[in-house]
Amino acid sequence: MAGRRLRSSTVVLGGMGLLALTITSCGSEPDKRCADRSTQKTLPSSECRSGGSGSYYYGGKSDSGKVKGGSFDKAAVDRGGFGCSGSGGG
Repeated sequence: MAGRRLRSSTVVLGGMGLLALTITSCGSEPDKRCADRSTQKTLPSSECRSGGSGSYYYGGKSDSGKVKGGSFDKAAVDRGGFGCSGSGGG
């Protein structure tokens, strides 16, 4: 009986972990990078602070020093994740 009890508690703990993953992945912030709006080249994060020439680019990825697949508009980016619904784009 002890083996059976151990297996059922493992299933419960695994299910709780999956539930936690589902909840946190929907509420996560999209990745952000500092980039130039006109050239879309990545910049040091200091350029996105007050007075800098950069803007934050949300989601997407950085490829060959340029950002792609995301947006400068944070609201336009959907982080996605397991169990999330909604539309996003960039």
